[in-house]
Amino acid sequence: MRLITLLIASAIIASPAFAQSTQRSSNPSGVQIQGNTEIKASQENTTAVAVGEGNVAKNTAGAIKGGTQIQGNTKIKATQKNTTAVAQGKNNKAANEAGVIGGQ
Repeated sequence: MRLITLLIASAIIASPAFAQSTQRSSNPSGVQIQGNTEIKASQENTTAVAVGEGNVAKNTAGAIKGGTQIQGNTKIKATQKNTTAVAQGKNNKAANEAGVIGGQ
C-alpha cells in the first residue's frame, strides 16, 4: 500500500517536469497545457468507498481534469489492477478512471 501511494505521489509530482510550457487559467477548475506532457501512473490493489449521502469514491490514475485545453504532444500511460470503487447511499458516485484527461 505504501508503494502504491509512493508511485501515485511520484507521478503527480513529476508530471509538471515533463511540460515545457505551462499556463494557468483564471478559472480555478480550468487547465491549460502547452508543450509536451507525459504522465505515467499505476494503481494496484486500491479501494475507494463512498458511504452516506452526496459522497464520491474514485480511483484515478494519471488524470488532467477541469476545463482542459492541451496543445502539443500528450502521452498518458495509466494502468489499474484490482481496483474497486464502491458507492452506497443517496446521491453517491463511484468511478475507476485510468487515463482521464477532462472531467470533474
